[in-house]
Amino acid sequence: MDLIAKAEAIRARKKNKGTAPLSALTAYDYPTARLLDEAKVDLLLVGDSLGMVVLGYPDTTHVTLDQMLHHVGAVARGAKEALIIGDLPIHSYDTAVEALANARLLIEAGAQAVKLEGGIRQAGKVRAIVEAGIPVVGHLGMLPQRVKEEGGYKKKGKTEAEVEMILEGALALQEAGVFAIVLESVIPSAATLLTEELAVPTIGIGCGDTRKTCDGEIAVITDVIGSYPWFVPPFATPRADVASEITKAVKGYLNALAR
Repeated sequence: MDLIAKAEAIRARKKNKGTAPLSALTAYDYPTARLLDEAKVDLLLVGDSLGMVVLGYPDTTHVTLDQMLHHVGAVARGAKEALIIGDLPIHSYDTAVEALANARLLIEAGAQAVKLEGGIRQAGKVRAIVEAGIPVVGHLGMLPQRVKEEGGYKKKGKTEAEVEMILEGALALQEAGVFAIVLESVIPSAATLLTEELAVPTIGIGCGDTRKTCDGEIAVITDVIGSYPWFVPPFATPRADVASEITKAVKGYLNALAR
């Protein structure tokens, strides 16, 4: 299935309310991507969140395009069925020309779609990428790449004016050709309204019960499996404790050596 067909299959899930919600998880390496793909996850996002949970940066603003290309390649070698989305990192899409050139690099590395943050001011860039045959996912609400500008991670959609601004950006992205939009840390009532107003699927994270507020959910894999214990977002639901299992296994190894 070509890139456009895979993206359209995801977009069509908006129209079919009888289907299960879209499932999306982040992946940053070959074994994780392979395991998630075999578990039948719909979308794998090689997110710039790798800056924190893989590379040890304080936020996503330190991630480079070369680092993204490296991890996209690893995920692409592990996943065969899920649609692989590569994040365009900060300052890799400051202009439409730059956005298209770097989107092409992510596709060459193995991504099947790209994601960028922002609304109205990104519409022209989205249009340029889509017209070149590359599917695009939008990202609205809390924007991690702007964490320094905003002075932290803040919930969005608390006022009528803010909801209107997000909706205006979402409609601009939709008109430009995105096939889905990630909503991050948008309050449930606002996320529900946005989902109802848009013709493309919304994929929520930190938007309350996304089974009710959005068309799907995305989660950071380290939050789901409990492999990054130093920080767990308040909205995350760990379903395993891999960190403790690693510590236990390593201690067992060390004890065996000491005998």
